[in-house]
Amino acid sequence: GHCRLLCKPSALAQHLVRSLGRSAALRGGRWLWPCWPQLQMLWQLLQPPEPEPVVARELLQLPDAGLVALDWLVGPWGAAGGGGAISSPVLLLIPNAAGKVTGGLLQLGLRALERGFIPVIFNRRGHNGCPLTTPRLQPFGDPGDLREAVTYLRCRHPSASLLAVSEGSGSGLLLAYLGESGSSSRLAAAACLSPIFRGRDWFEAGMPWLYEWPLLLHLKQGLSRYAGALAEVVDMDRLLGSHSLRELEETLFCRTRSRPTSWESYWERNEPLRDADEAAVPVLCLCSADDPVRGPPAQSLPRELFRSSPYFFLLLTPHGGHCGFPRQGPGRCWAHEAVLE
Repeated sequence: GHCRLLCKPSALAQHLVRSLGRSAALRGGRWLWPCWPQLQMLWQLLQPPEPEPVVARELLQLPDAGLVALDWLVGPWGAAGGGGAISSPVLLLIPNAAGKVTGGLLQLGLRALERGFIPVIFNRRGHNGCPLTTPRLQPFGDPGDLREAVTYLRCRHPSASLLAVSEGSGSGLLLAYLGESGSSSRLAAAACLSPIFRGRDWFEAGMPWLYEWPLLLHLKQGLSRYAGALAEVVDMDRLLGSHSLRELEETLFCRTRSRPTSWESYWERNEPLRDADEAAVPVLCLCSADDPVRGPPAQSLPRELFRSSPYFFLLLTPHGGHCGFPRQGPGRCWAHEAVLE
């Protein structure tokens, strides 16, 4: 399908080339749909998965009394949450930074369930119906809460391989965690679908309004539920009146009442690749050259990272949009099959 694998030569790279080369999911075809990334994006956001999965929610209390939610996907059949064989690999699914659990992410979870994985979705504080018990949300690249969730999953499934997949802007959290944790990440492997590598540049450039405004409204709707609690630490009028994702992010995490900080200092602590050299887990990043959300490949893809690090692999396709990677036939997204393979 005209995909390219950018990476440092290694035995694992040779294995990936052979494995992905045999994959039917990557074979291209004469089909016009992949050439319309804007329509793919809208389809992915609006189309629910088939069949609709059953989810068993578990709330995990953090050291500061905050809560994150773990949603165990148990399929449309109603099996026990977090079930499966004792040695079945656990697949941690990380939604985008807005907490939007897309149909594509749920579809990936169902595919994983069919192939013997134990899929579980990580929901940040206040996202996707998770109660906000402290006036604190999770910054873009702060992996503290994710680390607690990984520690819990390791205790719950001590003999299972632990894997992680992130979608879109949620990859900033996974990449930051892998770099900050290094060889202590407790993950066996990871993958990022249409990741945002350079957080500050992405917020400053902004997305096309067709995507940014619905995402901004989704975030405001979630934050308005906790207006009373958050009013103690941020200016809610300014927050809910934000006209861009950058303005909202800056109001929420930089212009706080108790500990204000500069935009520059915020990104020194939250850039996804700030500690990328310390990552010690194989990471497959699937990106499309026509991604309308990430931005132009020349500015948004850190090619040097993939050439120099033995742990980062970039599967680059000319068409695929943002987290779309459509194909004909069952599954709709060839990237899901590539990731699970």
